[in-house]
Amino acid sequence: MVDLSEIWVYLARDPLAALTATLLAWMAGLRLAALCRWHPAANPVLFAVALLAAALLLAGIDYRQYFQGAQFVHFLLGPATVALAVPLYRQWQHVRSSALAALLAVIAGGGVAAAVGVAFALALGAAPEITASLAPRSVTTPVAMGIAEQIGGLPGLTAAVVLASGVTGATLGPMTLNLMRVKDWRARGLAMGTAAHGLGTARAIAVNATAGAFSGMAMGLNALATALMLPLLWRLVFG
Repeated sequence: MVDLSEIWVYLARDPLAALTATLLAWMAGLRLAALCRWHPAANPVLFAVALLAAALLLAGIDYRQYFQGAQFVHFLLGPATVALAVPLYRQWQHVRSSALAALLAVIAGGGVAAAVGVAFALALGAAPEITASLAPRSVTTPVAMGIAEQIGGLPGLTAAVVLASGVTGATLGPMTLNLMRVKDWRARGLAMGTAAHGLGTARAIAVNATAGAFSGMAMGLNALATALMLPLLWRLVFG
């Protein structure tokens, strides 16, 4: 077991101002979302990102300098992703009974998401590296960045696009599913996890346990399928 003093040494190497600012922005985002009565469009992540971006621009702080202090939050993305297995385990009976249909739905959804991103880039005459950066936009950030680098994209741009896709999906996804009269929590969870990865899964977990479990499963399956298939298909199509 890692001693707590070692963790403190890790944090003390860099200024804690960025870490504090990140936590304060998140708390402010939650407060703003609560004031909006948790409307689907009032996403706390979107609020927090906007507040942090505005603060960095006003203070003239470079993102790399900010990230040196906030990298511990980035490190926690790994444990947070693994923790999604808990609601999946609790809903295992529902998941097992729908495994094949869920797998096919996730593969189809991930394929459509990648194809739409590439199609928009090609239609607008984007450079090849921009097109490659948009292909893995529906996959969780660490995996998407690795895929983008492998197929010739820009990992930094991919991270920004993935975040934008996640915020958009988490914000508009529930309203879209309501308009389409999708009431099955399993289907809603699969849609949110496939299209909006971690942010969509967080939204699904907050609404319904079954939707959260299926969303977490969809996020993991989509990341795995895209990581395995997209580089191969990219070489076949774009050589």
